[in-house]
Amino acid sequence: MIFAKSQPPAGADQESPAIPGGLRVYAVGDIHGRDDLLDILARGVEADLAIAPPRVVTIFLGDYIDRGLGSAQVLERLRRGDFPTELIALRGNHEQALLDAFNDPKAFAFWRKFGGLETLASYGVDIAELRLGRGVESVREAMREKIPAAHVAFLESLPLSHEIGDFFFCHAGVKPGRPLARQVGADLMWIRDEFLRSGKFHGKVIVHGHTPIEEPQFLPNRINLDTGAYQTGRLTCLVLEGRERRLLGA
Repeated sequence: MIFAKSQPPAGADQESPAIPGGLRVYAVGDIHGRDDLLDILARGVEADLAIAPPRVVTIFLGDYIDRGLGSAQVLERLRRGDFPTELIALRGNHEQALLDAFNDPKAFAFWRKFGGLETLASYGVDIAELRLGRGVESVREAMREKIPAAHVAFLESLPLSHEIGDFFFCHAGVKPGRPLARQVGADLMWIRDEFLRSGKFHGKVIVHGHTPIEEPQFLPNRINLDTGAYQTGRLTCLVLEGRERRLLGA
């Protein structure tokens, strides 16, 4: 087990954003089908709980599926709540793309080129013909048969955001200038450049993923935890407690 701080934690002072007392929050970046990294992280969190406050919650920031080979396994684990702490799983744009693909042939065509082939394979769907551009309808039928209704219901139940203390958690980011209470799903799951370029403070520090970066990024108005796990093998987990922050590496 390797515990690593890939960036020095911010200093804790009276101006630092804070989590309410008696609570620890783990926030986890994009998993993208890397069930192996999720398993390593779970063991790391379990070990980290040796000293912990009364309540601990883990917030997953979305994009559990696609690109990696263990999407079905990741969803099943999160659906069951098979993790050392209470968990809150948010919806990412890849989860939304899968839900859209169930009912819309055009959305399916988009999703299968968006990492969906690996997700289909993880559920035991034969994608050989689809790789050649054939058998689209038969694969869509197989998708409906192979992906459990419980997984679809789980995805449909996922909230788009969560707030704790001075932090606002979502998948992609927020629309600058719009109050947090009025953010819309399209931005919370898909926004990129307008949010990333903005130095505006959004009322709370935004903790997000969606845009892969080499190292976790800490800015005054946002924290990016997507370190491209499916390619890099690095699933980043931020630990927030009081005014302190640190990174738990898997």
